[in-house]
Order: sequence, then structure tokens, then C-alpha cells
Amino acid sequence: MNPTANRRSVLLGGAALATLGSFGLPRMARAATRLDLSEVLPEDNWQTIEIRKFAADVAERTGGEVEIVIHSGGALGFKGPEHLQAVGNGLVPMADLLGAQAAGNAPILKLENLPFLVKSPEELKTLHSFLRPEFDKVATKFNQKFLTTMPSPQNSIFMKEEATSLDALAGTKVRAADMTGKETFDYLGFTGVQIPWGELIPALATGRVDGVGTSSTSAVDGKFWEFMGYIYPTNHIWATNFLSIGLEAWNGLSPEAQEALAAASEEWTPKFWEASKAKGDAANATLVENGMKMVEIPDDMLAEMQERTKPMIAAYAEEVPEAGPIIEDFLAAVGRSA
Repeated sequence: MNPTANRRSVLLGGAALATLGSFGLPRMARAATRLDLSEVLPEDNWQTIEIRKFAADVAERTGGEVEIVIHSGGALGFKGPEHLQAVGNGLVPMADLLGAQAAGNAPILKLENLPFLVKSPEELKTLHSFLRPEFDKVATKFNQKFLTTMPSPQNSIFMKEEATSLDALAGTKVRAADMTGKETFDYLGFTGVQIPWGELIPALATGRVDGVGTSSTSAVDGKFWEFMGYIYPTNHIWATNFLSIGLEAWNGLSPEAQEALAAASEEWTPKFWEASKAKGDAANATLVENGMKMVEIPDDMLAEMQERTKPMIAAYAEEVPEAGPIIEDFLAAVGRSA
């Protein structure tokens, strides 16, 4: 049997059993509607933990009518880049979707991932104020709703060597989570290598890569101090996760449950953003405590990084016409020309 079809049969079968018990019963007596949520991040990752808190709140708000069941560590067999299609096609009711990994299907999701465009969480919020209508269009196109946003903490580049120039790091094999990251590292003069998270630690152990671009929290998850010694706080990209629910699953909820889920999503989004900042700061401290050094990137080195990657932004704006005005409005709002 096709593995994907098998996953769908199991998940939809469970949902059907949960729904059968609700026919003809008063709302408070309804059997729980089980919404399986695919999560590629590990069980103890901070994002998984925060999503569990969200799920518990939804259960409480709905009196147990809605039960969101998180399957962490890719337990359902879906990889991150598959989540947009998996939810849209009804293979799983919900997923934690990393937007940048879905840029192949929805190019506008790549915008916040452009190198050195966004410099802080505050600027990311400003960008999202212009992007939100585009997010909703993507969700509708792929038969789902984006309930919440959760940005990753500030991204850094983790290396085995310390250097004060890009030329000193030329050719270093640096892992990226997606094609945008790989392209960024290629422009910087590194050798970008796209590797899924699940394959990263073996790649570090065997020397397949010598550096990694990711968030500080992921670096703690991977115990990067066992492989690398230096943190370059480049803040070069931002990436946002969306909690997404398929329209089939959404429409199967009672109006009261929909209202409760929407209210919980609105309240938890700012909590997710606050947690991202706090967890990022704490993770950086943990990395340093375990022997890694936070490199003070020379101004001229950082400026060269930004200059080398500018063509990526120009090329993207040309390839994705709807992105150009958004970039212009965002830069005007934050008081920058580039």
C-alpha cells in the first residue's frame, strides 16, 4: 500500500470514529473531535512545548470538544516541506508549517527569508503587517487556514573556525534548512548544503558540513558545542512557523468550537512571539556556558555580507511581482532605503 495513502486512511479513520459519536447529542455531550497535528520538531523543542500549551488551552475553551494531538519528531511520516500540501490535501488535519520550506509552492513565503532584509523582531512584525493578506491568500489557495504565527529566534551562523573576513571562510560547507538559505551561503562565498534537521547531526559528525545556519534554540537542541566553537550572530534571515488547519477539518467543527479556536489563536500569537525572544536569549546563554564563543562580527565584514546578498532581493522582487510593493512599503515603514 502507498505509505501516504496509508497515513491518510489511519488519520481520517480516527477522525471519523470521533465524529460518529457526536451525532444527535447536545454540544456539551459531544465526543471530542480529534485533530492530529504533524510536527517535525522534537518533543522537547520549545516550539513543540508552546504548541502543547496552545492545544491544552483549546481543549479547555471548548470543554473538551476539540482535542489537538501533537505528533512530534515527524512521527506521522511527513517532512517539513510536505506540510502545506499534506494539510491542503486532507492527509492530516493540522500541521506546524515552516513558511520558508513551502516557498516552492507559494513564493511569497520566501520574502521574510531574504538575507538581511529584516533586522529585528520589531521589524518582522512590521513586515507581517503588510504580508498578512498574502498569507491568507496562500492558505485559501491550499485549502487551509493559518491560525497562528510563531517566528524562530534570531538566526546565527555556527562555525568551527573564528575569522574576521569572509575570504577566510571561503568554501566552508554550511548547512541550510531550505534553498533560500543555501543560496544565501553561496552568495556569501561559502558552500551551501541543504540538509533536513533529522540528518544534520550525522552530517556534522562525519564532516559533511562544517557550519550551520539556524536559530540558537535549534543549536542547543543539537548540542552544537560538541561540533563547533563559534557563533556569528548575523541575524541574516527570519523564518515563521504557521499552525495550519485544513478547511475540511475546520468546517467540521461546530460554530462554537471555531469561535473558541480563533480566539485562542489570536491570544496565543503574541505569546509565541514573546516566547521566541525569551527562548532565543536563553539559548545563546546556554551555548556560551557550554564553551561556544559569541563572535563580534567586524562592521566591514557584516557590511560585505549584506552587499554580497543584495542581488538576491532584487532578483526575488523581479520574479515575484507582488513582493516588490511589499518590500518598498516595509522599507519605508522602518525608515530604510535598502
